[in-house]
Amino acid sequence: MRAVVARVTRAAVRVDGEVVGEITGPGLLVLLGVHRDDTADSAPVMARRLHELRILPGERSCADGGDPLLVVSQFTLYGDTRRGRRPSWSAAARPEHAEPLVEAVVTELRARGATVTTGVFGADMTVESVNDGPCTVLVES
Repeated sequence: MRAVVARVTRAAVRVDGEVVGEITGPGLLVLLGVHRDDTADSAPVMARRLHELRILPGERSCADGGDPLLVVSQFTLYGDTRRGRRPSWSAAARPEHAEPLVEAVVTELRARGATVTTGVFGADMTVESVNDGPCTVLVES
C-alpha cells in the first residue's frame, strides 16, 4: 500500500456535488492506493503508520491528540510513467481486490480510536484541502 499524507487544517471530498467526508482543525488527508500484490496483512501496518505518523503541529500524531483523518482511495498512486506519455495502471490492484483493503485500513484506524471519514470507493470525487505547512509525505506499508 502507498499513501500520500498531507497535514491539513481542513479537507473535504464531494461526490456529485455533495460532501461525503470532511474534517476540520488539524488532521490528515490520506490518499490511499493499493498495489496488486497487497494482502490483508498490509492493512494493520498501514493503519498503524498513519495513526502514529508525527507530522501534526508539535510533532504530534493522530494517536496523540485524536486529530481526524480523511481517507480517500486513489489507485492512480500506482501509475507508472516511466515509458511513453500515458501512465500504466498495471501495478494498481483491481477494484474487487482494493476496496476490501481500503475498508480494512479504515476499520483498523477506527479500532485504534481514530476519527475517520472517507470518500466513496470508485466514485468520481472532488477533493479539497487546505494544506498546513505545507507538509506532505509518502507512507508505504
